[in-house]
Amino acid sequence: MTEQNVSGAETAELLTFPTEFPIKVMGLSRADFAERIGAAVRELVPEFDAGTITATASRNGKYTALNVVIQAQSREQLDSIYRMLTAHPLVKVVL
Repeated sequence: MTEQNVSGAETAELLTFPTEFPIKVMGLSRADFAERIGAAVRELVPEFDAGTITATASRNGKYTALNVVIQAQSREQLDSIYRMLTAHPLVKVVL
């Protein structure tokens, strides 16, 4: 088996922009969790409609998973959103 050397120039972009892109955000359950995450996302994606966020509570109710779907314009925008969400004080995990 041979090892492949793949440089950034040789790799094709896996996403074509603009694209609808789902982001899963998990944190401790709070009444304002979805609202606060929606407001944070709107700072980087002004046209984002926080009303489209869906929430699922964990079995014991301690955690909530949010499904946030954005219209991503670029890889750089996605990277900024992930950095902002992972640094957010209410967020435990971003997928």
